[in-house]
Amino acid sequence: MGSFPILTVTEHAQVSPPPATIGDKLLPLTFFDFWWLTQPPVHYLFFYEMSVTQTQFAETIIPNLKQSLSITLQHFFPFVGNLVVYPTCTKNPEIRYVEGDSVAVTFAECDLDFNKLTGNNPRDCEMFYHLIPLLERVEKTPDYTKIPVFSIQVTLFPNFGISIGMTNHHCLGDASTRFNFLKAWTSIARCGTDESFLANETLPFYDRLVKNLKLDESYLKFAKVEKFKEEYQPSKLCGPTDKVRGTFILPRTTLNRLKTLVSTQLPTLTYVSSFTVACAYIWSCIAKTRDDGLQMFGFTIDCRARMNPPFPAAYFGNCLGGCMAMEDTKQLTGKEGFVTAAKLIGESLHNTLTDKDGLIKDIESFGDLFSSGVPTTVIGVAGTPKLKFYDLDFGWGRPKKIETVSIDYNGSISMNAYRDNYEDLEIGVCLQTTEMESFVRIFEDGLENYI
Repeated sequence: MGSFPILTVTEHAQVSPPPATIGDKLLPLTFFDFWWLTQPPVHYLFFYEMSVTQTQFAETIIPNLKQSLSITLQHFFPFVGNLVVYPTCTKNPEIRYVEGDSVAVTFAECDLDFNKLTGNNPRDCEMFYHLIPLLERVEKTPDYTKIPVFSIQVTLFPNFGISIGMTNHHCLGDASTRFNFLKAWTSIARCGTDESFLANETLPFYDRLVKNLKLDESYLKFAKVEKFKEEYQPSKLCGPTDKVRGTFILPRTTLNRLKTLVSTQLPTLTYVSSFTVACAYIWSCIAKTRDDGLQMFGFTIDCRARMNPPFPAAYFGNCLGGCMAMEDTKQLTGKEGFVTAAKLIGESLHNTLTDKDGLIKDIESFGDLFSSGVPTTVIGVAGTPKLKFYDLDFGWGRPKKIETVSIDYNGSISMNAYRDNYEDLEIGVCLQTTEMESFVRIFEDGLENYI
C-alpha cells in the first residue's frame, strides 16, 4: 500500500454561536444515549463537485461556512457542547454548553484524486482518513471526564470540488438528529440568515420524554462509567490499512424482483421490504467471501414514532432500538443463502416490532442472543434510506457522493437512498482487499442468477 500525501492545512478555526444567544445549558442524556458512550465516533463525508480556486475558497466559501455554522449552532447548542461523564452511576452523563464553547473547524487543501474518491469502485480506505477530523482533546479531572462531541474539516480539491468531513460522538445523536442539523446549516448557508429555516423547519425538541431508572443504571453499568477517567480514549482511524471501500447500487427494479423471489418462497414472511432484501443480499454476499463460523447481522430502528406516546420527529438525541439476526455461515452461503438471510431478518423485525414488552430492552437481555455461541463476524448497518442526505445543498448543488467512513471500525455497511433515484439503494461496503475482490464477483454474479 503506497503512502498518500499529507494535507496542507490552511486554517484551524474555532466557531461559536453568536455571543449571548444561548447562555449556559445542559442536555440530560438517557439510556438511548448511554449505549453509545464507548462506541467509536461517527465519521461522514460529503463531496461537492465544482470548479473552485484557492482564492474563491478563502474569500467566499470559508467565511460563508463559518458564519452559517455559527448561526446554526445557536439553534443546535449540543453540537458545540461537551459530553460530561461522571465517575459514578448516581449522576448521569450530560451534554454541557458553556458560553464561549466552540466547534473545531479545519480548512485544508489536498491533491488526492477527487474523481477517484467519489467513484463507486473499490478505493483504498486510508485515502479518506485524511479528510475526516478528529474530535478535540479529552479533558479528565477527578470529578468528571469532558469529551468534545463534534468537529468539522473542509477540504479543497482545487478546480475539482470540496469535501466536508464531520465527526461526532454517537452520544450526540443518531442519523435523524444529524440530518436535522445539516438541513438547518445548509439552509442558512444558502440564504445567509436563519429566516427561511425558522419559517419552514421545526426547531430541535430537547425535552427528555423517557425516564427509566432501571435502564439508566443497566446501560451505565455496561458502559463502565466509573472507569472513564482511567480508560476512555476516543477511537480513531489511521493507516496503513489493507481495507478498501466500494459502493454498490441496488436499483428499484432489482429490489422488486428480489422481494418477489422472497415472497414466493416465503409467503408468510411479514416484512419483505426493500431494506430487508437489500440487507439480506449484502449479508449473503459477505458470508460467501470468508470461511467463517457464526455470523450476526444487526441494525437499528428509529423509535420516535413507536414510543407510547410517540416522540416528536424533531426529538434531539438518540432514539434507537436494536434488531439482530444470527446464523451459521454455511446456511448463508448455499443456493438458498439469500432467502435464508431474508427470512432471518424479516422474522427478527417482526419479533422486535410486535414484542409486547416493546423495542427497548434491558442490556442484560442481549445475553440471550449469544445462547448459540459468540459470532465471529458482526455486520451492522449505518444510516437509513429514509433520510434524503443527497438533498443537502450548501448553495453549490447536491453532493456528488456521500461516504460513511466510520463503517471501517467494525465491518458495518452503510445505506442511503441513491443520489440519482431515491427509489434505488446505495450501499457502502468496507472489506479487506482480497475479500472485496471476491465480494464484487459474488455480488454481480448473484444478481444474474437471482434475476
